[in-house]
Amino acid sequence: MNGFNNICEYLLLDNHYFLIYISSYNEMEFAMMVENTKIFKALSDNSRLRILKMLQIKSLCVCEIQDILGLAASTVSKHLSILRDTGFITEEKVGKWVNYMINTHPKDLRISSVLSSLDFWIADEKLIIEDKDKMKSISRFTICSS
Repeated sequence: MNGFNNICEYLLLDNHYFLIYISSYNEMEFAMMVENTKIFKALSDNSRLRILKMLQIKSLCVCEIQDILGLAASTVSKHLSILRDTGFITEEKVGKWVNYMINTHPKDLRISSVLSSLDFWIADEKLIIEDKDKMKSISRFTICSS
């Protein structure tokens, strides 16, 4: 007996199952690695980084984000759900709009750490600067229908 109780876990990421063998002694470490992977995955998309930078300036609805990014509403909604599920953003319904904003009190301190360092990494990127300029003239009252 080697003192290890090996178990098999299936991990689902991006609709792919991964078979992983872990020791029961490392289950907590494995769970932490899965959470770290989710955070980095959320940050691995250019559009999601742009959304985070926009929301650091002000809260926005889907149609405003869609207009700035030039993406379909369904694509923007998917990006927002990934950011929300990871803990980067929150949402609040106000009238007919759902406003998305930076999560100012995330349960996971790693989220706060990442958000506070975004300026260091991407504030001077051309797309980020262009998005910031677009935000100055955008109005949900003119772009959002119904």
